Amino acid sequence: MGINYDKLGLKIGIEIHQQINTRKLFCNCESQMIKGEPDYIIKRKLRVSKGELGKEDIAAKYEKRKEKDFIYNCYNKSCCLVELDEEPPHDVNKEALNIVLQISKLLNADIVDKIEVMRKMVIDGSNTSGFQRTMLVALGGHIDVDNKKIGIGAINLEEDSAQVIERKEGYDVYNLSRLGIPLVEISTKPDIKSPQEAKVVAEKMGLILRSTNVKRGIGTIRQDINLSITNGARVEIKGFQDIKVMPKTIENEVKRQVGLINLMNILKNKNKEKGIISDVTDVTDMLKKTNVKFIKKSIENNLHAVASKVNGFSGLLGYELYKDYRFGTELAGYAKAFGFGGIIHSDENLEKYGFTEKEIKEIKEKLGCGNDDAFIIVVGNKDKSIFLLNEILNNRIEKAFYEVPKEVRKANNDGTTTFLRPLPGAARLYPETDVPLIVPPRDIEVPITIDEKIKKNIELGLSKDLAKLIAKEKQEMFERFVDKFRNIKPSFIAEVVIPKIKEIKREGLDIEKIKEKDIEKMFLYLNEGKITKDSIDIILRNIAQGKIRYADYFVLSDDELEREIKNIVEKNKGVGFNTLIGKVMSKLKGKAEGKKIVEITKRLIDSI
Repeated sequence: MGINYDKLGLKIGIEIHQQINTRKLFCNCESQMIKGEPDYIIKRKLRVSKGELGKEDIAAKYEKRKEKDFIYNCYNKSCCLVELDEEPPHDVNKEALNIVLQISKLLNADIVDKIEVMRKMVIDGSNTSGFQRTMLVALGGHIDVDNKKIGIGAINLEEDSAQVIERKEGYDVYNLSRLGIPLVEISTKPDIKSPQEAKVVAEKMGLILRSTNVKRGIGTIRQDINLSITNGARVEIKGFQDIKVMPKTIENEVKRQVGLINLMNILKNKNKEKGIISDVTDVTDMLKKTNVKFIKKSIENNLHAVASKVNGFSGLLGYELYKDYRFGTELAGYAKAFGFGGIIHSDENLEKYGFTEKEIKEIKEKLGCGNDDAFIIVVGNKDKSIFLLNEILNNRIEKAFYEVPKEVRKANNDGTTTFLRPLPGAARLYPETDVPLIVPPRDIEVPITIDEKIKKNIELGLSKDLAKLIAKEKQEMFERFVDKFRNIKPSFIAEVVIPKIKEIKREGLDIEKIKEKDIEKMFLYLNEGKITKDSIDIILRNIAQGKIRYADYFVLSDDELEREIKNIVEKNKGVGFNTLIGKVMSKLKGKAEGKKIVEITKRLIDSI
């Protein structure tokens, strides 16, 4: 039975972050992601500062508690003193701003009178300065999806963050070349009411963005989802790379929140007089001779095992929030956000790890566990393990009695999510004093949208799928060829420009050798009647192999064609018609229309 999203009061808003195809936002470095060995490395430790409202942001304080160092891989071509936070930002990239203004117009939004650059506090290491520069460009607006208006909340221009390469317990490694790439951030209002509708809206927004000069390819666009249900919480799911998995992810998040609400109702009937939380106890000495390999190895490396009783929670750490996802899985995800591998808890099958019944009994006795109690074990650096276990007890288990946590979660490729950090608040914003106010221009030229291009292509006789493919990938080339070569049907031009070339690629041929000028020359000969449509496939494959002489495929005159066919017929007397026509076509395919070759062959057979 399906989920009744209306009954649950599901509300969804989408945030889209799209890289803009210009140089960087606050310097003249190339907006290019570089991989491989860095030219140099820098190391930083970031600290929390107060926002414009004089308060410390909850998400920033959370990151600070991790006490991490941040290592940055730097590349001369895409990194300068601005990225290193050793030089003030330059003026805002006007080309990038103009593209965001175009996008604002396409989304029917109201452009602000003055643009002020703000600092948005981010101390997870993704910005060397501890903040991201962002600016509000437009408000309001809407897009039309299936005869429904989806409101636009805000449109911002901001700098992209550094790309995380590796996360460890004590440090994170980032690629600094992504920091500063211009990024347009668009947030819709929570007008979306189902997982499938969210996917449709994301696709529509993507088409609008691709109508302007934005970057293409994997990693250049990221979609985030904000959602809530009645009695649940607003949760932000970050980092969708493939919107195909978006409906499944939203469905699973709804199930997760429903599961937490159900757990909350179970816990309301629990007696909390003695409290659920106990002291954290070091159980390292008890496990020095354990058969649990990863614990034994950790202890040999001077790490510790710490544990705590959870009063009245027996069976509830293993409570299934939705299929194959338990409350213990939720807690393990919290531990992983702090750089730990996870947790061990008493509702698991501990024997599978290698624990003996004696060890489990001794741990329970040490912690004072009764039949109704559970326990959790964390392994790692002693101080950090104690800190993590207290965080789990206070910020996850205690809160499970009265709320679904507001938080940011990461979208995984399998449709699940994992905890990243608490949901940030307004305290993370404060003004940027190094960049002056900007008065946006009003004479913005609005580009033709991809939807409009698709409609135009369909009117030219293309199928809907082919019209969309051309509009997204090769519209300029297509329009130029259609205008120039009037004797060729637009649908045939479209088939050659994308599907036929993709077919050649699937055969393993190098389509990079097929340049636009080669296609244009081929169409020129076809338009003038010097070659036939039948020769196009052969010519394209020969170009991809680096061997082409167009003269070899020029159409034969009627006399030349008849002489060639007559010669083949006379050399193959007595051969069946199908075999004979195969020999003729093999030699003359592309030199004349197939229909004409068959007609002449039949006539010559009858006359000999």
